[in-house]
Amino acid sequence: QVQLVESGGGLVQAGGSLRLSCAASGRTFSSYPMGWFRQAPGKEREFVASISIGGSTFYAGSVKGRFTISRDNAKNTLNLQMNSLEPEDTAIYYCAAKTGAATNWRWYETTYWGQGTQVTVSS
Repeated sequence: QVQLVESGGGLVQAGGSLRLSCAASGRTFSSYPMGWFRQAPGKEREFVASISIGGSTFYAGSVKGRFTISRDNAKNTLNLQMNSLEPEDTAIYYCAAKTGAATNWRWYETTYWGQGTQVTVSS
């Protein structure tokens, strides 16, 4: 069992930055691929970024070059650095863990979800 708790969301102006963190419980954090998803009102939950057990990273096209995912296995923490934020990035951001590969991650493949943190980007 893995429990995930996100933090770091908030309100920021377009062009600004935010850093999201996800604290994971349990001793097996390092054995899970980890990722971030987001869901805007009226839209499906979508993949943002993921990181494999070995540290390989994968990004949605809409955030590539602006967002950076990282993990600290010693601290059981997952991070998402978000730069050059756009109003279209406004959503609830969820931390996620799964078994298997970190690539081509569909939301229904997720094993564990956090409760989400709101990110709002004003224009």
